[in-house]
Amino acid sequence: MNRELTAIYFMWKRELIRFYRSKSRIVGSLAMPFFFLAILGTGLNGAMSLPAGDGNYMEYIMPGVLGMVLLFGSVFSGVIVIMDRQFGFLKETLVAPVSRTSIVIGKSLGGATTAVIQGLLMLVLASFLGATFELQNLMFAIPLMILVSTAFVAFGIAIGSVLEDMHGFQLISNFLVMPMFFLSGALFPLTSAPAIVRDISYIDPLTYAVEALRFFLVGSSSMPIQLSLGVLCAFLVATTTLSAYLFGRIES
Repeated sequence: MNRELTAIYFMWKRELIRFYRSKSRIVGSLAMPFFFLAILGTGLNGAMSLPAGDGNYMEYIMPGVLGMVLLFGSVFSGVIVIMDRQFGFLKETLVAPVSRTSIVIGKSLGGATTAVIQGLLMLVLASFLGATFELQNLMFAIPLMILVSTAFVAFGIAIGSVLEDMHGFQLISNFLVMPMFFLSGALFPLTSAPAIVRDISYIDPLTYAVEALRFFLVGSSSMPIQLSLGVLCAFLVATTTLSAYLFGRIES
């Protein structure tokens, strides 16, 4: 057990060191969220019709943009599996006397930690742009951010485990990530969307993440918080199991 916990810790620590040394990654991860908040949040504030109780448009999209930061920062952590394979580090990791599940858990927690850091930085930017939220709500929002990020990092690791080319990873992940974001209700109320869009959005796990973040940060949600948390926990179990299985099939 101590050996497995040690492996998880060092894989987690490695992801944090890699993130700290890549300053351009930190800046780049916040560029698009800043664009959405600064341009859409302020420019469409008076043009968007929101349900009663949802506040202004800036505060409405803030949880959605936070969900985007967590999604992008988490899923693209899966490319590290491909990088480790190309540079030989993965082979050394796979022959270590620890289970591959522990390696996946360590990588997932490390990627989730970096995604949460990016999310918190985004909230700081949002506050400077005029979005408001209660600081005490972060005690509920941060554990939720960890849950969401860990699930999507595991999803990214699952993708990276079956691919050997970084360009292929980017194409496939973009093919999945962008529709997930735009169908999640991050930028517009699902209650005013066409029926077919609403139906598709209900199979999008990011929808439940955005609604849960919206519930904790701004106090409103179009679905029960118990439903959102239940779906996210089930998604975490499914992605972790899938990534551990696919990662375990990589030949050393």
